[in-house]
Amino acid sequence: MIMCRPAAVAGRSMLEAIAVQRLLFAIVAALALVCSAVAQEAAKPPVFNPALYPPEIQAALQFARDACKDAEGGEVTFAPGTVRKLDLTGDRRPDYIVNFHETECERAKAVYCGTGGCDFEIFVTLPNGKLRSVYGGRVRQYDLLPGRGARRIRFWLHGSYCGRSGSPSCPKTRRITSRPFEFKEPQ
Repeated sequence: MIMCRPAAVAGRSMLEAIAVQRLLFAIVAALALVCSAVAQEAAKPPVFNPALYPPEIQAALQFARDACKDAEGGEVTFAPGTVRKLDLTGDRRPDYIVNFHETECERAKAVYCGTGGCDFEIFVTLPNGKLRSVYGGRVRQYDLLPGRGARRIRFWLHGSYCGRSGSPSCPKTRRITSRPFEFKEPQ
């Protein structure tokens, strides 16, 4: 059996070799802590900044603040993904989805969401640069469907939109254009 001693390898005494090993271990541990802290900082979601959005989007966000205030709910916390900027109409202009699913009203938890879903609004940019709201209502969830040009969205609504009770959800699909639309419950 061959034994390799650190002292024999480095040409130093056993105590010196152990001290070098401990120092190297400490350096590696410190680097691991620094890398972990950097990774955690990078993983933090961005802070939501309403000022980055056009006036029409800011007005929708102000409506949410007012609804919380009217409910005596205190402060509003917007999630980083409250506003999503993307081209929905296929015209290469920025459109916006405002989804209050993760928005919190401090002392009034049901202000933005209920059994029908959460407040949700779609804005499209017109050729003149102004934004138009083309849909506003409660949505349980939504899916952007693949394709080119004007995007299709599958909305998951309260079951009553399909003539059922609240559960299961009712899927409805719409192609997004500059024309406003709404969903109606059957009579």
